Amino acid sequence: MTDELEALRRRVAVLEAEAEIRRLQARYMFLCDTPCPEAGVSDDARRIDLVMDLYAHDAVWEGVGEYYDGQFGRAEGHDQIRAHFERFWSPERTPALVLNAHYLTSEQLHVDGDHAEGQWIHMQPWLYADGTALLRSSRLDNAFRREGEGRWLITRTRTENVFVAPLPDGFASAYPSTSVLMDPPERD
Repeated sequence: MTDELEALRRRVAVLEAEAEIRRLQARYMFLCDTPCPEAGVSDDARRIDLVMDLYAHDAVWEGVGEYYDGQFGRAEGHDQIRAHFERFWSPERTPALVLNAHYLTSEQLHVDGDHAEGQWIHMQPWLYADGTALLRSSRLDNAFRREGEGRWLITRTRTENVFVAPLPDGFASAYPSTSVLMDPPERD
């Protein structure tokens, strides 16, 4: 009975780790959406702080392959990863990004103790202030580590282009300038 109980404990630990990693990856994508749907986050500096809270201090963020290698490059450690996001959400970026939503699919999670890897395919429409738009799809090969008091963090974000396709100008006719999804509901 003791062996069966230990096997059950290990299985539950893996399932709990997978659930935490799934939430961690989804939170990262949620925070990267534009407009940012996180309640109370009205500026990109705060958004970047929240994204960085998801990363281990020795993490790596990289674009790989013939299309993303030159476009995104490689950032190692918190300072370089933060700089990557600061460039991405720079107020000087023109045209400004007004809509970006991440859709994850084809998940594979592999947990080994305090380390894990996950693969996904994601798609995201991008709409710019000048009306131009594109649809981007990438493969993700990410790594995670459980640290401290059992909190999972991202140790590697690795993205490879599947395709980028132009969308017709003005393809989205109804989209919010800000998100109120997570704001508390008004009471009468």
